[in-house]
Amino acid sequence: MKPVNQFIKERPYLVWSTKNYEGLSQEAIVEAVLNYGDINDLKKLIEILGIEKTAEIFKKESNRKRSNYRPEVKNYFDLYFDKYA
Repeated sequence: MKPVNQFIKERPYLVWSTKNYEGLSQEAIVEAVLNYGDINDLKKLIEILGIEKTAEIFKKESNRKRSNYRPEVKNYFDLYFDKYA
């Protein structure tokens, strides 16, 4: 199992709609952590994927016409990744 999938498996409260943790994409995991995780979840995700990769995934997914990021989450992480990534 990939480290990012093991990470999400240890946090089932972030993706309550599935038990197939190995089948989750990095995009789905980043979305779950940014929308529903806390600061410790974010730190661990960045430790695993790196801030550049996390920012790349977020920017690609959040700029789609239909996005699952809440408006306040999108605004916050747009500013966060612009500053730190």
